[in-house]
Amino acid sequence: MGEVQKGLFSVVERLKGATERELRIVLLGLDNAGKTTLLKKLASEDVRTITPTQGFNVKSVAASGMKLNVWDIGGQRKIRPFWKKYLESTDLLIYVIDSADKKRFEETGLELSELVAEEDLKGVPVLVFANKQDLATASPASEIAEGLNLHTYRDRQWQIQACCALSGEGVQDGMSWICRNIANKKK
Repeated sequence: MGEVQKGLFSVVERLKGATERELRIVLLGLDNAGKTTLLKKLASEDVRTITPTQGFNVKSVAASGMKLNVWDIGGQRKIRPFWKKYLESTDLLIYVIDSADKKRFEETGLELSELVAEEDLKGVPVLVFANKQDLATASPASEIAEGLNLHTYRDRQWQIQACCALSGEGVQDGMSWICRNIANKKK
C-alpha cells in the first residue's frame, strides 16, 4: 500500500470510529458570554471577527475519536425562549458565562436553572465554562459555581471550567472532561 493510500485508510478508519460515537452538544449562555468565540476556537477558526449570533451556528468538531455536533444558539433575550426547541436528544449542555459581567450573574443563573429543569435535559451533564478569565474583573470559577448552586445538581454530572475562549486557555481541559466523562458512558 502506498503512503498516501495508507494515510487515507487511517483517516477513513478514524471517521468510521467517530461516526459510531456522535454527541449532540447544545452551547448556551447569555449574549456576549463568548459562545461563538468558544465554538470557533474548538473548530480552530479565526476568533478575531465575531458578530452577535442572530439564530444559531452548528459545527461538527472532532475530539478524541468522537464527532461533537455543537449547536451554538444566540443568547439575546428575544432568542432565549427558543432555546427549548433545540434541547431534544442533547447529550451534553455547555453553558458559557462571562465571568467579568457580575451585573448579569443573577440573570445567567436563572436561565441555567430553568434549562436544567427542562424535561429534555433531565440528567444531561452540564459543562459550565467560566469564560473571560483573562479580564482583571473576572470572578473565579469556584465563586461562580457557588453562586449558581451547582452543588445542588445531584441528578447529573457537572463541571465548571475556568477559561479564556479568545486565547483558548482552559478550553481543552473542558473538552477533555467531556471525552472522559460523557463519551465513555455513551458507548
